[in-house]
Amino acid sequence: MYHKTYYVYILANKYNRVLYVGVTNNLLRRMYEHKTKFNKGFTSRYNVDKLVYSEETDDVCWAISREKQLKGGSRQDKIDLIIKDNSEWLDLSEGWL
Repeated sequence: MYHKTYYVYILANKYNRVLYVGVTNNLLRRMYEHKTKFNKGFTSRYNVDKLVYSEETDDVCWAISREKQLKGGSRQDKIDLIIKDNSEWLDLSEGWL
């Protein structure tokens, strides 16, 4: 049986001042959309296209629940999560496109 992978991710803008939490089943495609401003909205308006954190799962319900949990958490909670795995706030999608 085929299973999908789902990603919960956090993006930042160039100066790490604006954060965005999202969920997708194709992180490469979604990063392309963010970087090319394919969808007009929050991330294109605030130039939020640097992948600074992601988690993956094969459970879509968990992914959606986790996205809601992160969105509902404080900014500091998000920053702590990013720093734990990516203390330099590097673009984890660098070189993908």
